Order: sequence, then structure tokens, then C-alpha cells
Amino acid sequence: MALHEHHYAITVSWTGNRGTGTSGYREYGRGHDVTAAGLPTLHGSADPTFHGDRDRWNPELLLLTALAQCHMLSYLHVAVNHGIVVTNYRDEAVGVMRLNADGSGQFISATLRPVLTVTDPAHLGLAAALHEEAAQKCFIARSVNFPVHHAPTVTA
Repeated sequence: MALHEHHYAITVSWTGNRGTGTSGYREYGRGHDVTAAGLPTLHGSADPTFHGDRDRWNPELLLLTALAQCHMLSYLHVAVNHGIVVTNYRDEAVGVMRLNADGSGQFISATLRPVLTVTDPAHLGLAAALHEEAAQKCFIARSVNFPVHHAPTVTA
């Protein structure tokens, strides 16, 4: 049994009806808005490959974003617990999604590539090793069914 439960609520509203709904595959837009109480509206679409708008966030980017954000936040927490002072953190994450012959698809991997700076050069080894502990604490990474790899770079 979970010690605590947290509940999240969002609304996704399709904005892509061009007047004829889904009368044909190319006849409707993939645009949609994602809202949550008290937050700015997130404008989404499909990936451009699937007739989406390249100027909007798509679900694949958002999944990768959630993984990178969660790992960063978990890492910063773990760093504090181990007395490591992080002064900069940037991640250029990449994900791989495979399409299947039947039109379905799934992510097969993600690689987080955090580059971070710590204040004490003596902590470089520990700072790099803490990515494993952070990965174990990341709620999102623990929830996906594909491997999430880590390729950190740590400098002082």
C-alpha cells in the first residue's frame, strides 16, 4: 500500500476541428490545449510527422521532458542529502520511439545527458554516481516500461 497518494488533474481540449471534424485523415488539425488549475495553457499538437504543428509541444516531447525534469529534481534532492552543492544543471535528453507496421509505436529508450557543475572538485566521483540514486527516486522513470539511460558529465 502506498504511504501517500497524490492526485493530478488536467484537461485536454481538442482545438483542431476545421469545420468538418474527422471527416478525413488530412481534414482535421491535431491542435489541442492542455490546462490545469492556476497554470498557463500548454498548446499541444502531434509530431509534425503525424500532421502536427511543429510550433507546439507534442506528447513525445512532453514524455521526454517529464523524464528529464523528474530526474533533475530528484538529482538536486539527492545532492542536497549528500552535501553536494550543485551550481549549474542542464540536460540535453534524447528519446527513441519505434513505429510498428500496424501503426502503433512505443518509446524503446531515453537517454538523459545531464551536464552539471559542483563547487567541490573532491565530490566529482560521488556527484556522478548519485545519478543512479536519483534514477531510483524519479517517479516518472519508475513509471515507464522502457530503459532510461544516464550519461552525466560533472565538472567543478
